Amino acid sequence: MPTASIEKIKEVAQELRRLTDPCVICPRLCRARRFHGKSGFCGLNDTAVIFSAMAHFGEEPPITGESGSGTIFLTGCNARCIFCQNFQISQQGSGEPISAENLAGEFLRLQKIGCENVNWVTPTPHLVFLVEALAIAMENGFSLPIVYNTNGYDRAEIIRLLDGIVDIYLPDMKYSEDIWAEEFSGMPNYVSESVCAVQEMFRQVGALKLDARGVAIRGLLVRHLVLPDGTAGSAKVFRTIADIDPSIPVSIMAQYHPCFRAVEHPVVGRRIRKVEYQKALEEFELAGLTTAFTQNPDSLSSEDAFFPDFNRDEREIFKGNLR
Repeated sequence: MPTASIEKIKEVAQELRRLTDPCVICPRLCRARRFHGKSGFCGLNDTAVIFSAMAHFGEEPPITGESGSGTIFLTGCNARCIFCQNFQISQQGSGEPISAENLAGEFLRLQKIGCENVNWVTPTPHLVFLVEALAIAMENGFSLPIVYNTNGYDRAEIIRLLDGIVDIYLPDMKYSEDIWAEEFSGMPNYVSESVCAVQEMFRQVGALKLDARGVAIRGLLVRHLVLPDGTAGSAKVFRTIADIDPSIPVSIMAQYHPCFRAVEHPVVGRRIRKVEYQKALEEFELAGLTTAFTQNPDSLSSEDAFFPDFNRDEREIFKGNLR
């Protein structure tokens, strides 16, 4: 559970509210007047918007645990990934506004049904609302670990405010070169921003720590999605992680599936080949990293194995999800 006091969390929420209008929460620094009727690049203004809050069993084993990760799927995003599998909520606005009080109620409900943690998916644009909700939830007995599940396009200065609030950081390190980060995800200066953010995350929580059941209680786990033709720059990403600390565990994902606007793309309009994933695993070892969560590419033949459909009933969103 968060180690910061409720009073400290409320102070951080006040500071985040100041930084949200004009908005400088993420590296875009779009300066939208979000509390004055204007939406940021992320599509959000003065209210949190969520698609669902549910026990999710598709995360890495230490995050999912035995009872599932209490996952809050938040609407909107500060990236524009052409291959986003969550595009219906990240870029098309599916979801409903929710107050901080009701969001706190969702945290408490997920705790009551036995979830291992509360997992904020794409939290960056919603930070002020999430932290306000956390303070309310803690006043009412909330005690689960908080997972910060992010695309990595974060400002280290903002992450620093979350010291003692977030227990588990689950960032992507998507790219090693800004040219691909901009072309595929519309994120300028992604590499330097993500590296600085992950360095700050590691400073706060260290590598992943597990309880006696093998469930994460604190720490950092980095995700990396292998892309066609090596465009994610996996080898360099792994070396960068090792330079931060070789004990950092990495989830090396083979699940890339061209969807949304990537279907006809000349580079990323296909799934990765088994040899490309195997090469990424070899590059991981050469980087000197020690702990990986891996996938078996042979098990990824189903067209919708990792493709969530947010137009389905909430209970069936991830039907067929293998991870």
